[in-house]
Amino acid sequence: MVAKQRWLICSLLFAATTINYVDRQVLSLLKPLLEAKFSWTERDYSYLVIVFQACYVVGFVSFGKLIDKVGTRLGYAVCMTVWSIASIGHAFVSGTVSFAAMRGLLGFGESGNFPSALKAVSEWFPSRERALAVGIVTAGTSIGAIMAPATVPWLAVTWGWQATFIITGLSGFIWLAVWLYSYRIPEEKASLSADELRYIRQDTQSDTTPEFEGRWIDLLKMKVTWAFAIGKFMTDPIWFFILFWLPSYFSDRYHLNLQHLGLPLMAVYLSTSVGSVGGGWLSSFLVSKGWKVAHARRAVMLLMAALVVPLAFSAHVDAMWLMIALLSLAAAAHQGWSVNIYSLPADHFPKEIIASVQGIGGMAGSIGGMLFPLGVGVLLDHYRHLDRITAGYNILFVVCGSAYLTAWCIIQILTRDPPVAKTVSAGTGKNSFQKRGQEPAAGCPWIKSPART
Repeated sequence: MVAKQRWLICSLLFAATTINYVDRQVLSLLKPLLEAKFSWTERDYSYLVIVFQACYVVGFVSFGKLIDKVGTRLGYAVCMTVWSIASIGHAFVSGTVSFAAMRGLLGFGESGNFPSALKAVSEWFPSRERALAVGIVTAGTSIGAIMAPATVPWLAVTWGWQATFIITGLSGFIWLAVWLYSYRIPEEKASLSADELRYIRQDTQSDTTPEFEGRWIDLLKMKVTWAFAIGKFMTDPIWFFILFWLPSYFSDRYHLNLQHLGLPLMAVYLSTSVGSVGGGWLSSFLVSKGWKVAHARRAVMLLMAALVVPLAFSAHVDAMWLMIALLSLAAAAHQGWSVNIYSLPADHFPKEIIASVQGIGGMAGSIGGMLFPLGVGVLLDHYRHLDRITAGYNILFVVCGSAYLTAWCIIQILTRDPPVAKTVSAGTGKNSFQKRGQEPAAGCPWIKSPART
């Protein structure tokens, strides 16, 4: 029987992602309390979100390149250290400007989570299990989103808002100690069995991987990079909107206070765990049934895009729990979508540049997440002044409901040509990087492929 140390690694990545989402959500849960303390308007709050997103943009590019250069183990350790310090630092701010500085540092550090985690998945999992592994990792966003409303309000009421930031930030340093002790790439893991190593490397049957000889900017010459980036640009802002404004939405529309927000938020975020694991399992299941990887990913993404559409009709929903059901369906579908779009770089690029490609996509998603809150803040302030705040949210939900289908159509157009794929060169047993039906590395001169014999 093949040992399964790769799933222990997956559990570490899941834990890091959980901590990541707990730390970033503390602000949204304490928003009513902090608005009163710092006299924030909706526009002021949107600026804090924008600062977070702007630094997220810078961090994605920086950490993507760093992780590819120094390796997953050290790169992940650096970003965890930065964001944990920033999380704790929120407790010591003296005003809105210093609060914004800590939000920026938090965004910069947290941006390294997914490039690190997804590169680790590519190092430890074969393609047939990759989407499921990514689904489990991204389920950490759901569990983090559930743990935050379950614990943060209680911590804030019991110990104060400063202690809340300190306690959540310290969890990152506990994870860091375990990570540095346990993580190595499979070839350097002494306790890994030969059978499991062969299983992990089954896609190539070789320890040799293609080398990236070009510049980082050369990745932008490939359509699949743009498909990934545009998909992230159009859909990441929807998730950030749900994450950062949902507590405020329940407070504004249903007049829930800090102590009563937990159950509705937990219900919505619990559904995202189903979407994460279910979306990853479904595409892996289709691949196991003989579907081409690219076709399986796109089919699941189309299904998930369709499941978000009902959110556009929220204006006709008055009952709170029916609205929670719509939000839960949309949030679960977003996670199912994310699992599959996150798998695109690992499906199309050699593992030594995956973090860089993830960085490009993450940067695009963060730019969208930085621009969207500008409109959200202006729109909600406008309708709040008219005493029609619910109308503002209804407009935003229409945008959310249509974003995924639009993004899917663009991805379909950009990836309809034969996808770039890693293949095995005849007679060499080594990887090449090519378009199916063409010579190795066709159209990709910056990818070095082994010479044929």
